[in-house]
Amino acid sequence: MALVRWQPYGAVASLQDSINRLFHDAFPRSLADEDFALSAWKPVVEIYDKADAIIIHAELPGVTKDDVSIEIKDNVLTLKGERVEVKEVNEDKYFRKERSFGSFYRAFTLPSAINPENIKATFKDGVLEIEIPKPEEQKPKQIQIKIE
Repeated sequence: MALVRWQPYGAVASLQDSINRLFHDAFPRSLADEDFALSAWKPVVEIYDKADAIIIHAELPGVTKDDVSIEIKDNVLTLKGERVEVKEVNEDKYFRKERSFGSFYRAFTLPSAINPENIKATFKDGVLEIEIPKPEEQKPKQIQIKIE
Protein backbone atom coordinates (compact mmCIF):
# COMPACT_ATOMS: atom_id res chain seq x y z
CA MET A 1 0.00 0.00 0.00
CA ALA A 2 1.42 3.38 -1.04
CA LEU A 3 1.26 6.37 1.23
CA VAL A 4 -0.56 9.36 -0.25
CA ARG A 5 -0.17 12.78 1.26
CA TRP A 6 -3.50 14.21 2.33
CA GLN A 7 -4.26 17.59 0.80
CA PRO A 8 -7.21 19.18 2.54
CA TYR A 9 -7.97 21.55 -0.35
CA GLY A 10 -7.56 18.98 -3.12
CA ALA A 11 -11.29 18.22 -3.19
CA VAL A 12 -12.12 21.93 -3.33
CA ALA A 13 -9.79 22.45 -6.30
CA SER A 14 -11.32 19.47 -8.06
CA LEU A 15 -14.82 20.83 -7.42
CA GLN A 16 -13.75 24.26 -8.74
CA ASP A 17 -12.37 22.65 -11.93
CA SER A 18 -15.65 20.79 -12.43
CA ILE A 19 -17.68 24.00 -11.98
CA ASN A 20 -15.38 25.87 -14.39
CA ARG A 21 -15.82 23.15 -17.03
CA LEU A 22 -19.60 23.25 -16.53
CA PHE A 23 -19.74 27.01 -17.11
CA HIS A 24 -17.31 26.85 -20.03
CA ASP A 25 -19.45 24.21 -21.75
CA ALA A 26 -22.70 26.08 -21.04
CA PHE A 27 -21.34 29.54 -21.94
CA PRO A 28 -18.55 29.16 -24.52
CA ARG A 29 -17.82 32.89 -24.59
CA SER A 30 -15.94 34.31 -21.67
CA LEU A 31 -18.06 36.49 -19.42
CA ALA A 32 -14.89 38.34 -18.49
CA ASP A 33 -14.56 39.62 -22.05
CA GLU A 34 -14.55 43.42 -21.87
CA ASP A 35 -16.67 43.74 -24.98
CA PHE A 36 -19.04 40.87 -24.25
CA ALA A 37 -22.49 41.48 -25.64
CA LEU A 38 -25.52 39.37 -26.24
CA SER A 39 -24.73 38.83 -29.88
CA ALA A 40 -24.95 35.79 -32.08
CA TRP A 41 -21.30 35.95 -33.13
CA LYS A 42 -18.17 37.97 -32.57
CA PRO A 43 -15.90 38.68 -35.55
CA VAL A 44 -12.23 37.97 -34.99
CA VAL A 45 -9.81 40.88 -35.09
CA GLU A 46 -6.10 41.49 -35.33
CA ILE A 47 -4.66 44.66 -33.84
CA TYR A 48 -1.10 45.64 -34.58
CA ASP A 49 1.22 48.59 -34.31
CA LYS A 50 2.86 50.43 -37.20
CA ALA A 51 5.28 53.34 -36.93
CA ASP A 52 2.58 55.96 -37.48
CA ALA A 53 -0.70 54.14 -36.77
CA ILE A 54 -2.52 51.36 -34.98
CA ILE A 55 -4.26 48.98 -37.38
CA ILE A 56 -7.38 46.92 -36.65
CA HIS A 57 -8.33 44.14 -39.08
CA ALA A 58 -11.78 42.62 -38.56
CA GLU A 59 -12.93 39.56 -40.50
CA LEU A 60 -16.52 40.11 -41.59
CA PRO A 61 -17.37 37.41 -44.15
CA GLY A 62 -20.87 37.65 -45.53
CA VAL A 63 -21.30 41.23 -44.31
CA THR A 64 -21.65 44.23 -46.60
CA LYS A 65 -20.12 47.60 -45.77
CA ASP A 66 -23.64 49.01 -45.38
CA ASP A 67 -24.25 46.54 -42.53
CA VAL A 68 -21.25 47.80 -40.50
CA SER A 69 -21.13 50.81 -38.20
CA ILE A 70 -18.00 52.32 -36.62
CA GLU A 71 -18.47 54.84 -33.83
CA ILE A 72 -16.11 56.64 -31.45
CA LYS A 73 -17.32 57.97 -28.12
CA ASP A 74 -15.24 58.72 -25.02
CA ASN A 75 -12.12 57.18 -26.64
CA VAL A 76 -13.89 53.87 -27.27
CA LEU A 77 -14.08 52.65 -30.87
CA THR A 78 -17.22 50.55 -31.33
CA LEU A 79 -17.71 48.19 -34.25
CA LYS A 80 -21.33 47.08 -34.72
CA GLY A 81 -23.22 45.35 -37.45
CA GLU A 82 -25.19 42.36 -38.56
CA ARG A 83 -24.69 39.31 -40.74
CA VAL A 84 -28.00 38.32 -42.25
CA GLU A 85 -28.81 34.71 -42.98
CA VAL A 86 -30.02 34.02 -46.51
CA LYS A 87 -32.70 31.33 -46.30
CA GLU A 88 -32.09 29.43 -49.53
CA VAL A 89 -32.47 26.01 -47.91
CA ASN A 90 -35.22 24.76 -45.63
CA GLU A 91 -34.15 24.06 -42.05
CA ASP A 92 -35.04 20.37 -42.29
CA LYS A 93 -32.68 19.89 -45.27
CA TYR A 94 -29.50 20.77 -43.34
CA PHE A 95 -27.03 18.07 -42.32
CA ARG A 96 -24.84 20.53 -40.44
CA LYS A 97 -25.13 24.24 -39.74
CA GLU A 98 -22.05 25.88 -38.19
CA ARG A 99 -22.12 29.48 -39.40
CA SER A 100 -23.40 32.13 -37.01
CA PHE A 101 -25.66 34.96 -38.02
CA GLY A 102 -27.09 38.00 -36.34
CA SER A 103 -25.76 41.16 -34.79
CA PHE A 104 -22.22 41.66 -33.57
CA TYR A 105 -20.50 44.13 -31.30
CA ARG A 106 -16.82 44.81 -30.54
CA ALA A 107 -15.39 47.71 -28.52
CA PHE A 108 -11.77 48.87 -28.26
CA THR A 109 -10.38 51.50 -25.90
CA LEU A 110 -8.22 54.07 -27.68
CA PRO A 111 -5.47 56.27 -26.23
CA SER A 112 -6.86 59.61 -25.06
CA ALA A 113 -4.92 61.74 -27.55
CA ILE A 114 -6.40 60.13 -30.69
CA ASN A 115 -8.08 62.51 -33.14
CA PRO A 116 -11.22 60.70 -34.42
CA GLU A 117 -11.27 62.89 -37.54
CA ASN A 118 -8.08 61.22 -38.84
CA ILE A 119 -9.28 57.61 -38.55
CA LYS A 120 -9.66 55.83 -41.90
CA ALA A 121 -11.57 52.64 -42.65
CA THR A 122 -11.59 50.45 -45.77
CA PHE A 123 -13.66 47.36 -46.49
CA LYS A 124 -12.49 44.82 -49.06
CA ASP A 125 -13.17 41.10 -49.55
CA GLY A 126 -14.90 40.73 -46.18
CA VAL A 127 -12.05 42.36 -44.23
CA LEU A 128 -12.51 45.71 -42.52
CA GLU A 129 -9.30 47.65 -41.94
CA ILE A 130 -9.35 50.57 -39.53
CA GLU A 131 -6.26 52.78 -39.45
CA ILE A 132 -5.91 54.91 -36.33
CA PRO A 133 -3.10 57.46 -36.72
CA LYS A 134 -0.94 57.89 -33.66
CA PRO A 135 -0.82 61.34 -32.12
CA GLU A 136 2.34 63.32 -32.75
CA GLU A 137 3.74 62.77 -29.25
CA GLN A 138 3.41 58.96 -29.53
CA LYS A 139 5.28 58.60 -32.81
CA PRO A 140 8.85 57.45 -32.33
CA LYS A 141 11.31 60.19 -33.21
CA GLN A 142 14.75 59.54 -34.61
CA ILE A 143 17.47 62.04 -33.86
CA GLN A 144 20.75 62.07 -35.74
CA ILE A 145 23.76 62.45 -33.50
CA LYS A 146 27.01 63.62 -35.01
CA ILE A 147 30.04 61.90 -33.59
CA GLU A 148 33.18 63.99 -33.80
